[in-house]
Amino acid sequence: MNQLDALKQFTTVVADTGDFRQIAQYQPRDATTNPSLILKAVQKPEYAPLLADTLARHRGKPLDEVVDRLLVRFGCEILSLIPGRVSTEVDARLSFDTEATVTRAERLIELYQAEGVHIDRVLIKIASTWEGIRAAERLERRGIHCNLTLLFSFCQAVACGQARVQLISPFVGRIYDWYKKAAGSQWDEAAMAGPNDPGVRSVRRIYEHYKRFGIATEVMGASFRNVGQITALAGCDLLTISPELMAQLAASPAPLARALDAEAARRLTLPAVQFDEAGFRLALNQDAMATEKLAEGIRVFIQDAEKLEALMQAA
Repeated sequence: MNQLDALKQFTTVVADTGDFRQIAQYQPRDATTNPSLILKAVQKPEYAPLLADTLARHRGKPLDEVVDRLLVRFGCEILSLIPGRVSTEVDARLSFDTEATVTRAERLIELYQAEGVHIDRVLIKIASTWEGIRAAERLERRGIHCNLTLLFSFCQAVACGQARVQLISPFVGRIYDWYKKAAGSQWDEAAMAGPNDPGVRSVRRIYEHYKRFGIATEVMGASFRNVGQITALAGCDLLTISPELMAQLAASPAPLARALDAEAARRLTLPAVQFDEAGFRLALNQDAMATEKLAEGIRVFIQDAEKLEALMQAA
């Protein structure tokens, strides 16, 4: 048994890509996309007809609507290849606007439903700002399930759990990137690998908190830089993995053991934690890594959304 097959015994494997032609061979249950992945995909020649067809069908409509229709088109193609759910992201420029986020999420769901896709097969991705979490809370009450992304801190995870969102995506690799850069020449790669990786430690803390206190929100580790980060989180509810890293797992016959265990977490002695808005904002402010990576992540997604719009306007 290879490591990818072994991982599937403990964890739901999710494909992290907009390039849906790469998905089928790894047989993930779910898939995630984001503006950067969609931008990367549409620039490949094999996706040019899909882009052209979407533009032709909806020419003359507002650009933001055409972008949403393109995202849904990719989502529908992905759903034809997997048995589970696809995550589609709300425009990152709305990350601090609760009302606008709710409205855009509802439109994405309506577009999926118009294509015959059941609401339960779609997760709406929203940045884990205070405003984003409040939007997700409202959407969940309406039966629209959400994936809270760009999550770097414990306080973001706790607030998402309080809001009873469906799923969170803590970003392992970007946390690792920040600590490695901050350490500079003092960084010891071997000593900080596997369970000692700061991104892995962050996800473990969140996972154990959720299981200890019976929080139903699913934990999906994301943004991996290497296979070691993935194997150190075997047993997490879900892990969303790039096709490149799935290929490495599939090529490895090395044994793989469960690293996270829900039953063990339920027996831990941990403090109960809750955040109101002021407490959330203070806790996030006091976490330099999370503050910087959240802001940077939103900026990058906005930049790529704008590049996608420019590409579509030029087509």
